[in-house]
Amino acid sequence: MSKLAFYLLLLVLAPVAAVIIITPMDSQKQYIFGLISIGMLFLMGLSKSRKITVVMVILSALMSTRYIWWRTTETLHFNSEIEAILGIGLYLAELYVWLILILGFLQTTWPLKRTIEPLPEDTSLWPTVDVYVPSYNESLDVVRDTVLAAQCIDYPRDKLKIYLLDDGKRSEFAMFAADVGVGYITRDDNRHAKAGNLNHAMKITKGELICVFDCDHVATRTFLQATVGPFLKDPKLALLQTPHYFYSPDPFERNLRAARSIPNEGSLFYGPVQQGNDNWNATFFCGSCAVIRRSALEEIGGFAVETVTEDAHTALKMQRLGWGSAFLSIPLAAGLATERLGLHVIQRTRWARGMTQIFRVDNPLFGRGLKWQQRLCYLNAMLHFQFGLPRVAFLTAPLAYLLFNLNIIHSSASLIFAYVLPHLVMSLYVNSRMNGRFRYTFWGEIYETVMCFHLVIPTILTMFSPKHGKFNVTDKGGVLDQGFFDFHIVRPHVIVAALLTIGIVAGVVRATMHDYFGVDPYVIALNVGWAVFSLIILMAAIAVARETKQVRKTIRIEVQIPAIIHYASGISSRTMTSDLSMGGAQLDAPDDRHEYDEIEEIDLLLKSGAITIPVSKISGDDETIRLRFEAMPLSRRRELVRVVLARADAWIQPQYKQDNPLLSLGTIVRTVFELFWLTWKDRRNKGKQEAQPAVKEDSAA
Repeated sequence: MSKLAFYLLLLVLAPVAAVIIITPMDSQKQYIFGLISIGMLFLMGLSKSRKITVVMVILSALMSTRYIWWRTTETLHFNSEIEAILGIGLYLAELYVWLILILGFLQTTWPLKRTIEPLPEDTSLWPTVDVYVPSYNESLDVVRDTVLAAQCIDYPRDKLKIYLLDDGKRSEFAMFAADVGVGYITRDDNRHAKAGNLNHAMKITKGELICVFDCDHVATRTFLQATVGPFLKDPKLALLQTPHYFYSPDPFERNLRAARSIPNEGSLFYGPVQQGNDNWNATFFCGSCAVIRRSALEEIGGFAVETVTEDAHTALKMQRLGWGSAFLSIPLAAGLATERLGLHVIQRTRWARGMTQIFRVDNPLFGRGLKWQQRLCYLNAMLHFQFGLPRVAFLTAPLAYLLFNLNIIHSSASLIFAYVLPHLVMSLYVNSRMNGRFRYTFWGEIYETVMCFHLVIPTILTMFSPKHGKFNVTDKGGVLDQGFFDFHIVRPHVIVAALLTIGIVAGVVRATMHDYFGVDPYVIALNVGWAVFSLIILMAAIAVARETKQVRKTIRIEVQIPAIIHYASGISSRTMTSDLSMGGAQLDAPDDRHEYDEIEEIDLLLKSGAITIPVSKISGDDETIRLRFEAMPLSRRRELVRVVLARADAWIQPQYKQDNPLLSLGTIVRTVFELFWLTWKDRRNKGKQEAQPAVKEDSAA
């Protein structure tokens, strides 16, 4: 369809849309209209066509806009100043969510699914590449394997240079770089943090392309062969970003059983969102796992230093000058997720401050160089991190009526239901259809609820003072000797959960005795239902603070590789690995010899040859043998990295099942019950442990 035809179609349909949005109806007619609309949507949902999806998006957007129009024109009448303050606050929160919904539809309705652009057979045509691994205070245990994996990348040696950028100025890092044969770059000061570190390296190196890996992101050997091709095809391409895949569990996956069987928190962004951005040439640079053209960086003066999210700001600057960007939705590197909820909160708070800074100092809505689609994609990203205050408003809004008898929505319960149900049902259904393999319904509410109280002050302060705050590095690679409940991080959540519980009890009492209290039982039912949902989401968020013990320093990865076990007696047995880590392996037990014969080493049998690794046995049974790897030279560790972390298919995972909103809600409810069950179980076990010494002392006496 030509642009002219598209705009003519919009001109014809605009009056129809306006009629749908602004026509007032009583509750009965609105119920009928809403049910017919929902029915039409469900019928269209039987088709898998992308064009039908676009039609469904339009219908959902119209119904949500109709709801906002009704809220704007019919419900903002209040009887007191406090009702007006709370009511307008809730309305603004709903307006924010509506805007995010519409912008999200724009981003994700038609994602661009790129495939790998092959490189020419003549390697002399391939560009030179500098690989940067920036580090500040991370341990060498974290950085070592990233550098070794970079050395495993399949690319002509004369066209690939690897540099360890050490802002910590540590002698052991310099020695390590010399031992493995990579460049080591440091500087006199740490000005502008990571961005300054990268810019300093740019002055010393000269590769045509720059590839950046955070110091915990381990590349697969095919990384450059999969990402460099588009730069040869398109001379105006400045950036190619790949997903951030994490091979260690994040706090949600570690602390919630249910979260281990659903898409990761970042799956939505590194799926439909970035693919949608790519469709509009608005791909964000995410700081790592990306390739950037040096000439594009030089044209904007290097990596952006004005904000603490130098990555997204750098992409914005390049796109303003007409440079292109791309997103390849194939995980070609993997890193360590934040281990604890407290670290997760710190990291996300920095992201929120950084995106708010960009909104203030280089607002994408203004200035030259961007198309309107690019402006809206960036606007959505920046507004997204302002969810703190709106989320708090949604969680606490029912308390206004349940505890203080304040009416903050001037309408009957039946009319509220009639307007809000089609809006919610249709938006949930359409989002589930488009993004259901990347984000399950209601889990976004949990992710936001975990963060909301912590983001309110930082985002407001940054909005008024964009230079407030500084860059902070997220700790990675730690262990947790003992599980604990991080009450400090969820204190506001617990307080609001207690208030909601009181509000629900008060609401049930008032509904039961509605004649005595002179209240509308339907209004009570509406607010109690709202409060119950808020409480479920809050309790699921609180459950994430139940930190589980993590004593393993290296993460196990399920992989089946032929192996040979060598025993002290000289006997050898063939078997298969069931999982591997950089610290050890679990093997299928071929027989019972391991129970009486010492294991000295194992061979991992690869297509490229065998790797011999000295080991010691940790434990074993009839089915498995668990081994610890002993100290090995760096050359052998590099080969182990190639096997465990840098395989071409190391991080290719099957797609998750399509989302089912009702099953998703059931999973969340089960998570809440598990919180109480596991807390009670821990207390019981702790009581038994404390009782045992007392029994022993009595026996001794």
